[in-house]
Amino acid sequence: MNRARSARWAISFADLALLLLGFFVLLQASGTRSAQVLSGVGAQFGARPMVKADEWRASALFVPGEAILTDAGLRKIRASAARFVTRGGAVELASSGQDKATERFDSWDLAAARLGAVARALKDSGISEKSLIIRGLDQRMDGGQGQVIRIAPGPAKTP
Repeated sequence: MNRARSARWAISFADLALLLLGFFVLLQASGTRSAQVLSGVGAQFGARPMVKADEWRASALFVPGEAILTDAGLRKIRASAARFVTRGGAVELASSGQDKATERFDSWDLAAARLGAVARALKDSGISEKSLIIRGLDQRMDGGQGQVIRIAPGPAKTP
């Protein structure tokens, strides 16, 4: 067998490696718009458009230092739940960061209690308990900006 002919796979492999490198450089360069870039690439390959996550600072949803939703916070959670109920499928709930400890809670307990309060509000707003995925607490302080609650579409269920 001809040596040049047997090494053709190396050229194809190099092309693939350079293409992947270029894609990851593009993704890294897009910075905060990486989800938008991935959505656009996915759309080119026939993927369904991604539903945008709802994300709020806990201070915009809760009474300060407590795990009690304010009226405005409850309205935000209900509006988010309504969007996800019509979409169907799983809903992922996550928390990152922590607020400072209070007399009643330490920072971990406060973050966990708030996550539980949002989960109950989502359930009360029509999202079934089976389709609610609670990812838990990411303890990073995120530059001291406090706890962030995120509601996003969950992973697609496999048949």
